[in-house]
Amino acid sequence: MVNKNQIKRYLQWAAWVLVAALLVVLYTRNDGDNMTDDEQSKIMSGEGSNADLNYESVVLPRGLSDRVVKYKGYTAHFNKELHIPNCVTYEITANETRGRQGRKGQFERDESVAGCPNWWDYRDSGYERGHMAPAGDMKWDDEAMNETFYLTNVCPQDASLNGGVWNDIEMKVREWARRDKSLFVVTGPIMGKNPETIGQDMDIAVPEAFFKVILSPSTTPMKAIGFICPNRPCGGVLRSYAVSVDEVEERTGINFFNVLPDDVENTIESSCNFNQWLNR
Repeated sequence: MVNKNQIKRYLQWAAWVLVAALLVVLYTRNDGDNMTDDEQSKIMSGEGSNADLNYESVVLPRGLSDRVVKYKGYTAHFNKELHIPNCVTYEITANETRGRQGRKGQFERDESVAGCPNWWDYRDSGYERGHMAPAGDMKWDDEAMNETFYLTNVCPQDASLNGGVWNDIEMKVREWARRDKSLFVVTGPIMGKNPETIGQDMDIAVPEAFFKVILSPSTTPMKAIGFICPNRPCGGVLRSYAVSVDEVEERTGINFFNVLPDDVENTIESSCNFNQWLNR
């Protein structure tokens, strides 16, 4: 005959089994990497549905000052200690590249963001106010265009770089977005160990270099590429500044496109195939 202690032990055992089973189910549902091989293959080939994936998601180094500010056309990750963005993220679609809004807006402080500098902090500094999310990518909307002039979207940038190779990369992004339907772009500074500073009212850190990483999620196969440009006059062909996304991650400590399954992320981030991006 079964006694009460045996029944009690059995019920406790059953409860633990049930809890363990529930934990397994919850972990499986919430872990984006637990896709089947077929699902991962479809995403990699561009056949899968990627609409629910937030490609703009980035993971910044632990301990880094980071205020997330969402604007109409882009999201800024602002560093109140350096007084510049850690990075900015946005999607640009083929339709948005056909916007007709003229360039307009004036550089100004976002009063809602602590540590955001004023326009005069850049005056006579030897550096231009370099957009991270370009005004040229926001011609589809007046408000989106104007908000690119907030100094939460700006870094001290060499004038020759800003009007040269960096501008060439920005124009290529628009060209590739028209061709590939849409792109996800992350742009920001690469900081040295002891950065120079500028500013009248605050010490604005001057980046050592700048990066841009680009994901084309709708192509077959899905592809990504990075660019790194030193913050000085840069010559040569665009190809010479192309790098893998992995290299940008190593230089910045930022994890890009982390919503992708590990196998897909590792494949597209480890390569730097500039030929993939040439016009077809």
